[in-house]
Amino acid sequence: MEFFRYNQRMPTSLELTTLGHRIRHHRTRNGMTLDELGALVGVAGSQLSLIENGKREPKLSLLQAIASATGTDVSDLISGDAPNRRAALEIELDRLQASSVFRGLGIAPVRVTKGVSDETLESILGLHRELQRREREAIATPEEARRANTDLRLTMRARNNYLPDIERLAEAQLRDAGHTSGALTHRTVTIMAERLGFELMYVSDLPHSARSVTDLENGRIYLPPTSIPGGHGLRSMALQALGHRVLGHARPENYADFLQQRLEINYFAACCLMPETAAVAFLAQAKKERNLAVEDFRDAFGVTHESAGMRLSNLATSHLDMRMHFLRVDESGALSRGYENDGLPLPQDVTGSIEGQIVCRKWSARAAFTQQNRTTEQYQYTDTPAGTFWCSTQTGATAAGEYSISVGVPFDDARWFRGRETQQRALSTCPDESCCRRPSSSVAQRWSDKAWPSARVHTHMFSPLPRGAFPGVDDNEVYEFLDRHAAE
Repeated sequence: MEFFRYNQRMPTSLELTTLGHRIRHHRTRNGMTLDELGALVGVAGSQLSLIENGKREPKLSLLQAIASATGTDVSDLISGDAPNRRAALEIELDRLQASSVFRGLGIAPVRVTKGVSDETLESILGLHRELQRREREAIATPEEARRANTDLRLTMRARNNYLPDIERLAEAQLRDAGHTSGALTHRTVTIMAERLGFELMYVSDLPHSARSVTDLENGRIYLPPTSIPGGHGLRSMALQALGHRVLGHARPENYADFLQQRLEINYFAACCLMPETAAVAFLAQAKKERNLAVEDFRDAFGVTHESAGMRLSNLATSHLDMRMHFLRVDESGALSRGYENDGLPLPQDVTGSIEGQIVCRKWSARAAFTQQNRTTEQYQYTDTPAGTFWCSTQTGATAAGEYSISVGVPFDDARWFRGRETQQRALSTCPDESCCRRPSSSVAQRWSDKAWPSARVHTHMFSPLPRGAFPGVDDNEVYEFLDRHAAE
């Protein structure tokens, strides 16, 4: 019976290579040639050569004979460690040349002989390591990233934007931390972190490319100073960082993996800030009273309007039996975040991506920017080729500019919402360009040869897709930051 089969599995090529190096090490240490050792153990030197080169698996009886002849034991021969530096270099090269990254280049592997110096091996390995590093960093092309984002959006649409496993995990974490009702406090978030073995640290020198940094070795989560405006943001950032640990995330292997993890930690944070049991009870009562409103939902749990709108999209179909849509649109009309399972005809490119697409000028998501009073929600019915939809829209502003948040449902479900009695109504025939993108013939005839606008170029159009396992994060900056604080 062969040794590895005795252990109920076949050896890998790397294990056979390591075994061969260890046999060669003990043979040469004893000053034996292949033929001399072969004579002692009863096989031809050529057979031993195949074993030493990792090409053949030895039987257990032969391993025992080799161990006896070289003054060692079987456990030493089958150790997973390289016997010396030279062997370690050759084993690593074998591993890297067997990788899909190298094989995909179509380059013949280097055959290592005694004449290849250690320095040459080190240089070749350096090239391989850099190739592997660049492969990890170049996580996706812009088109691949857009397709990955589209795939994730369609997956969530099929799930009605609802992830029950994360809902249950979040409620368990809250329960264990002693949270029962009301808005989630910073103190409870701190307790949640402590139960997971982390201390929340608020610092003023966070790397500019990171919202938070988790030190896994010392059990610390670094966040911006507590004095910054918006307590919801700090709670959410801490919960997102904890989400990686609760959900058992490993280092992202590709851009789709990164996007999936980001969605999951955002979902986890939302579940903690607006727990399913309490949120559904609140929404069900409001529906019963025909008084559903995002602003009430927002205020009841102390979160942002955007968070409340997106959280409503998580729960509406599974718990309130209604389909809906959610939009975040910037002041230029570009859609930066969107979800629908109610049939709203979102604009999209040839890949199916909606991000960056311009929404119809007639939709309330854009019409709200023209309103004088922006402190309250704006309500509107919009007739589209896919049917009539009711929407509530709230505008806001950040340092990057103004934006609107819209939550809407098909006409029949408007009866459950505050603002259903609005007389504001619009007709949208987009994607027909005559709706709002193509000027009327009279206006075009008047100005087409007399207008010469100076276009505003969006610099992000020329920016490369961020690289790295955590796209856009400056590893050097993060590691220097951790070095500074690890000594504290």
